Amino acid sequence: MNTELFELRHIGAAEKDLPEMLRTIGAESLDALIDEIIPEHIRLRKPLDLPEGMSEYQLLNHIDTLAKKNKIFKSYIGLGYHEAITPSVIKRNIFENPGWYTAYTPYQAEIAQGRLEALLNFQTVIADLTGMEIANASLLDESTSVAEAMLMLFDLRSREQKKANVKRFFVSEEILPQTLLVLTTRAEPFGIEVVVGNHQTTSLDETYFGALVQYPATSGALFNYNDFINEAHSKQIKVVVAADLLSLVLLEAPANFGADVVVGSSQRFGIPLGYGGPHAGYFATRAEYKRSIPGRIIGITIDADNNRALRMALQTREQHIKREKATSNICTAQVLLAVMAGMYAVYHGPEGLRYIAHKVHQATFTLKIHLEQAGFTVVNNTFFDTVRVKANAAKVREVAEKQGINFYYPTSDTIAISLNETVGIDELNAILSVFSEAEHKKITPVGALIEGNAIPEELQRHSDFLTAEVFHRYHNETDMMRYIKSLERKDLSLNHSMISLGSCTMKLTAATEMLALSSAAWANIHPFVPREQAEGYHIMLTELEHDLATITGFAATSLQPNSGANGEYTGLMVIRSYHQSRGEGHRNVCLIPASAHGTNPASAVMAGMEVVVTATDAQGNIDVADFKEKAETHRDRLAAVMITYPSTHGVFESSITELVKIVHENGGQVYMDGANMNAQVGLTNPATIGADVCHLNLHKTFAIPHGGGGPGVGPICVAAHLKDFLPTNPIVSVGGKKSHIAVSEAPYGSAYVCLISYAYIKMLGGKGLADATCYAILNANYLKECLKAYYPILYTGEKGRAAHEMILDCRPFKEKGIEAIDIAKRLMDYGFHAPTVSFPVAGTLMVEPTESESKAQLDQFVEAMVAIRKEIDECSEADTNNVLKNAPHTQAMLTADEWHLPYSRQKAAFPLPYLSENKFWPAVRRVNDAHGDRNLVCTCAPIEAYMV
Repeated sequence: MNTELFELRHIGAAEKDLPEMLRTIGAESLDALIDEIIPEHIRLRKPLDLPEGMSEYQLLNHIDTLAKKNKIFKSYIGLGYHEAITPSVIKRNIFENPGWYTAYTPYQAEIAQGRLEALLNFQTVIADLTGMEIANASLLDESTSVAEAMLMLFDLRSREQKKANVKRFFVSEEILPQTLLVLTTRAEPFGIEVVVGNHQTTSLDETYFGALVQYPATSGALFNYNDFINEAHSKQIKVVVAADLLSLVLLEAPANFGADVVVGSSQRFGIPLGYGGPHAGYFATRAEYKRSIPGRIIGITIDADNNRALRMALQTREQHIKREKATSNICTAQVLLAVMAGMYAVYHGPEGLRYIAHKVHQATFTLKIHLEQAGFTVVNNTFFDTVRVKANAAKVREVAEKQGINFYYPTSDTIAISLNETVGIDELNAILSVFSEAEHKKITPVGALIEGNAIPEELQRHSDFLTAEVFHRYHNETDMMRYIKSLERKDLSLNHSMISLGSCTMKLTAATEMLALSSAAWANIHPFVPREQAEGYHIMLTELEHDLATITGFAATSLQPNSGANGEYTGLMVIRSYHQSRGEGHRNVCLIPASAHGTNPASAVMAGMEVVVTATDAQGNIDVADFKEKAETHRDRLAAVMITYPSTHGVFESSITELVKIVHENGGQVYMDGANMNAQVGLTNPATIGADVCHLNLHKTFAIPHGGGGPGVGPICVAAHLKDFLPTNPIVSVGGKKSHIAVSEAPYGSAYVCLISYAYIKMLGGKGLADATCYAILNANYLKECLKAYYPILYTGEKGRAAHEMILDCRPFKEKGIEAIDIAKRLMDYGFHAPTVSFPVAGTLMVEPTESESKAQLDQFVEAMVAIRKEIDECSEADTNNVLKNAPHTQAMLTADEWHLPYSRQKAAFPLPYLSENKFWPAVRRVNDAHGDRNLVCTCAPIEAYMV
C-alpha cells in the first residue's frame, strides 16, 4: 500500500472489497458501472487538467510555505473586523475537535442536544446584550444580516404602506461601506430605494418603511438615536440598529432606545479574523416578529417524558415549506462560529466581558489623550474603541507599514484607529511611535492606561446581562473543558458513525485539511489589509478559483458567496446583470422543476424573478414536454432555469442537454445547482452539459465540515460571457469589470475555510477527485442493492441504477402505523444519524453514503436498516406502543427500576451485537415539536418557563 497516496486515506472502500461490492451490484467493473449511470454524451473526454495529488506531508510543507508569504501586522483597521483572542480551551476542544466540527444541522434533535444547548447560550448572549426579546442561532455575517433585516421589515410593512407602495429605506451615511453595497444589491430586485444620508439632518416621511443606523458609527462616534427612532416610529417606520457586540457590554442596549431589529457580527467574541470569515452574524428582534425572523431559532420544549429538551423551533418558516413565498433563502448559518462565540461568553462571564470591554475603551481613551497632548486633533470626542486623527495619511501609512501596523485611511488627512482586546501598553506605544515619526512630534510614552470615559452618560449601560447560571459556572479551564465535553457527548457526529444524508454529502474532512486553520499566519489577517500582506492567501485563493473553474469546465470563479443558498442567489444575480447589460432587463421568469431544493424558488424570488414550476414525470424526471411548453410560453421574459444535476431524486437524466437547449433557444440562461456535484467531479461537468453558471457547496463536495449547520461556502463558477458580472467589494478590488453587486461583506467570503477545500483538491489531484466520485456512486449503488428487498427504491435511472444517492420509500409502512420519522428516530438506537427525512418526497428517506465510508460501515448500516424492517413487520396500526414509536430509547429509560414496555430492554437499546462495543445514547426521548412552538422560549431560562 502506497502510504503517501491520500486517495487511499480519503476513500473508505478498500481495493480488496471492490470485487464483492461489484458482484452485489451486478457490474463487471467500476468503469462499467459508471458507464451505465452517466449518459455517454455528457462524459468528459479527458481527465481533469489538474496536477498529480500531493501526499499529506507534501501538502503540509506546501501550506507552510504559503503561510510564510503572509505578513502578520497589527491591524487596527476596524470596519467590522477586530483581532480577537480565542481562549485555548475553546480552540482545542471545539474548533479543532471533529466531535464539534463534523456534526450536521440539528434536525434530529435527540442526538444534537449538546450543540443545541451551545446555540441556546449564543441566542441568550445576543438577546441579553441587545435587549431584544428573541434572537436566532446566527446568520452569515453582519452585512447580510442587515440585508435580511431590511427585507423582513419590507415584508412586514403595514397595510397602508403596502397600499401606498412604500419602498424607501433610509441608511445612515455612517454605515460600514461593505454593508451598503450588500444592502443595495439585495434591495434592487425588490425595487427598494436605498436613501443614504445624515440621520441628524434627514427628515423621514411616510415614503419610508425602514431605516438603518450604525452603533457605534463607522467613524467611531456614539450617537443617541432615541429621538431619531421615536420620530421614525411616529411615521410607522421601523429601525434596524447594526451594533458592535463587544461595545454593548458598556453601551445602552439598542432595545432600550426603541430598536426594532438589532444585527451585527459576533466575531469579536473569540473568532479569528481569517481574512474575512467565517464569522457568525447575529439577528435579534421583537417577539412579535418571531414567524418572520430569518434563519434558525433554537427553542426549549419537552420530550416524551416531559423532561426539558431543545430543538429547532418554528421550522415552518423555512424555505422548503414556503418555497417561492419565503422572504429569505437562508439554509445554513455559522453554527460552529456561533458555538465558539457563545462559549467565549460562557468562559468569561459578564464580569470577564466587562473587563475586556473596559480595557479596550481605556486603551482607546489613553491613545486619544496622548495624541492630543502631542498636538494632534482627534475628531470624535465620543467613542468606544475607534478614534479618527488628523494627520498626513500618506506619511503615517508609510511609517506604520514599516513598523508592521495597519490603520484605516478614510481621507488623505484622516487616520482611523480601532483598538481591540489584544492591545496593551506596548501596542499603544508602538502606535504612538508611528505618529511621532511621521509628524516629527514628541509623544509621551504610555506608562499605564488612563481611567476615563468617552461614552455619554445617557448611552452608558446600567442593565444586567448574562444572568443565567451557565455564564457564572465555568470560568476555570478544568470546568470549561468538562462542560464542553459534556455537550459533545450528547451529539452524534461523523467521528462516531456514518451520517448518510442525501443531498448533504457528509464526507470525511481529513485532519490534514484542517491543520492550517490553527496557524496564526492564516488566522490573524484582516480582510482589508494591503494585498502584499496576504500573498499566501491570494496564491491559495487564486489557485482554488482556477481549480474549481477547471473542475466545472467554466471560465471564472467567485469565492464570495458564503453559503450554498447565497451561491444560488449570486448565480441568479449574475444572470440578472447579464440580461440587463444586453438591454433585456425585462427577462424575469425562472423555471424551476417541482423536485428542486426549497432554497431554489426562494433564491429566485430574492433575485427579482417570477417562479414558474415545471412538472416531473412518474419516474421523478423533469417532464420535457411541460418544460418546453412553459419555456416557449414565457420565451420573451425567460431569464433562467434552475436545475439540480444529477436530479434531487438521485438520477442522471439523459434529457439534460435537451432541456439546456430549450432554455437557450428561448433566451434564458442555465443555472445548475451544485448540491449534487459529488456525483460529477472528474466524470462530467456543468460546462459540458451546457450550463452557464453553477454554485458549488464546498461544505459538501469539497470537504469543508458542516460544523453543525455551518460554516458553508457556496462559490459560483461561470461561463466566459458572465465573468464580468461576478460580485465585487467596495474596499478590495475583486470580481468582474462590470459588477455592481456584493453578496457578502468580505471580498472573498469565508476565505479562512477555503484552505480546507484547497488542501482537499491538492491532495487528491485530478485522478483522485474522479476516483472519489466513482466510489461515491459505487457506495450508493451497493447500498441500493443491499436494501432494495426491504425498502422500495423510489426512483432509479434508465438502467435501474442510482447516482450518488437514493430515495427509500417508507410510505407503504403507513399500513403498519409507521412513518419515515419513526425509522429516523429508531436509527438513533442503532447508533446512526437518520438519512434525509421527507425530502424531496414526503414519507421517504434519502440516503447518500459518500465515498468516505468503508464497506464495513455500509454493511453495518444495512444490518441496522434490515433489523428495523423486521421490527416494522412486527408492528400493527392499532399498536402504537412499539419499539419504533417509542424510539429513541435513553440510558435513563434502560436503567430505571421499572420497565413497562412490551419488549425487552435489550431489544430497545442493544438490538444488534455491534452496539455493545460502541453504543451512542440519545440525550433525550422524542421531542415534542408542537409544545415547543406553542410555548416558544429561545434563551436560557428557569424550568418554569417551559413546563406547562
